[in-house]
Amino acid sequence: MLLAFSVAPTETPDSRAEMSAAVAEAVRVVRASGLPNETNAMFTLVEGEWDEVFDVVRRATEAVERVAPRASLVIKADIRPGAKDQLHNKVRSVERRLSGDET
Repeated sequence: MLLAFSVAPTETPDSRAEMSAAVAEAVRVVRASGLPNETNAMFTLVEGEWDEVFDVVRRATEAVERVAPRASLVIKADIRPGAKDQLHNKVRSVERRLSGDET
């Protein structure tokens, strides 16, 4: 399973709506999990088996809840049994097509 998720506080301590401290705690949980992962400006991607991926999402959400009284969670998953390294293979496939090497 390749899963993209975003978890963030819905309430922030000031008018700048700074969320990085809470999000950093969630990303810390993901990175400590040992599962393949990437974080970008909008989502964190995690790859693994169903139970282990959702456990990481739950613990990351709990980390945000320790910092903020309320959290928002968005999840999108590609469930493809047997597929490996989709975190990188999906991007490589698109890059090959962009380069004109569609084989």
